[in-house]
Amino acid sequence: MAMTLEQALEVLAEHRDDQVVITTMASAKAWPRFSDGPLDFVYVPSSMGQAPPLGLGLALAQPNRRVVVVNGDGCMLMNLGCLATIAEHPASLFLIVINNGLYEVTGGQPVVGAGRIDYAGIARSVGIERTYSFAAVDEWRNRAAEALSGPGPVFIQLDVAGRIGESSPKPRMPMAEQIARLRAGLGVS
Repeated sequence: MAMTLEQALEVLAEHRDDQVVITTMASAKAWPRFSDGPLDFVYVPSSMGQAPPLGLGLALAQPNRRVVVVNGDGCMLMNLGCLATIAEHPASLFLIVINNGLYEVTGGQPVVGAGRIDYAGIARSVGIERTYSFAAVDEWRNRAAEALSGPGPVFIQLDVAGRIGESSPKPRMPMAEQIARLRAGLGVS
């Protein structure tokens, strides 16, 4: 049985400490059930593919804090070039790609190359040395502590079951409020 988005996020929540967690698209809808504190940034509305650069900027600005970005495979496909930039600017960035083969929140259209694209392989080929790929929740659960620790950047591909008929995420609060909350959580004035 394929891993669900909720199972994938539950494992992340179990291994989370003081990291900033940036979520997009379907994960932005689900993540608040697991965590909704000042270091949780729901990047909605977002420009598809721009969460990894945002996470890199935060990780570079806050070198003593780890930043986790939970991105969709469709979003990753929109900005594959950011992987090369991430590889060239080592930071405590942990990029998780939820690989479900669908643009889930826009109607369930297939992502181009669904089932053929090895996102972890692409990340490795541009120089991100620590890459992981998990298709089963037990495997993710057993290795999450390893994958989410140590130096970054780290790339983690989680293959999850896609769902048709999901609605687009809605922001839980205005972006200005979210930014102020994150800044307060980071201790930045």
